[in-house]
Amino acid sequence: MNLSIRDAKEEDMAQVLALVQELADFEKELDAVEVNLTDLKEHGFGNNPLFHCFVAENEQSIVGIALVYPRYSTWKGPVIHLEDLIVTQSMRGKGVGSALLDEVVKYGESLGVKRISWEVLDWNEPAITFYESKGARIMRDWDVVQLDENGIQNYLNNLS
Repeated sequence: MNLSIRDAKEEDMAQVLALVQELADFEKELDAVEVNLTDLKEHGFGNNPLFHCFVAENEQSIVGIALVYPRYSTWKGPVIHLEDLIVTQSMRGKGVGSALLDEVVKYGESLGVKRISWEVLDWNEPAITFYESKGARIMRDWDVVQLDENGIQNYLNNLS
C-alpha cells in the first residue's frame, strides 16, 4: 500500500462526497445526505471555509477522509469537532483510519485546542473499539441533541 495523508483540495470534493454517501449507506441513512458537490466546494474552499478536510490517498485514489471544524467550549476554550472519519470499506483494517486520526490529532495540537470531540453510533462496535484503543473516552451518559431544518422551523413557528 502506498498511503499518504494530505489536506484536501477543492478538486477532491467529488471523491469526498462519494465517501460521505458510502458512510450514509453503511449507516442506513442514504436519503439523509443533503449536501452536494457545490456545497462542499463553497463551504470548504470559499471565502470563509467552514471545515478542514484531510484525505487518505492510495494509488491516486481517495480511500478515506477526516473532516473537522472549529468549536468553542465554555469549559475548555477552543476545540475542534471531528464530523466524520470515513474509510472506504475495502481499505478498513489497513491503518487508514489510524493515519487519518493521527493527522487530526496533530492538527488539533497545532491549533492549541483543548479537546477534539466526535460522535460514534452505539451499534458501531468496531469504531468504538478503534477509538478506545487510541485513548478516546466514549461518554455513554451523554445523548446527542439536534434540531433539523424542520425542527428549527417548527421551533420558530411556535415562539410566542
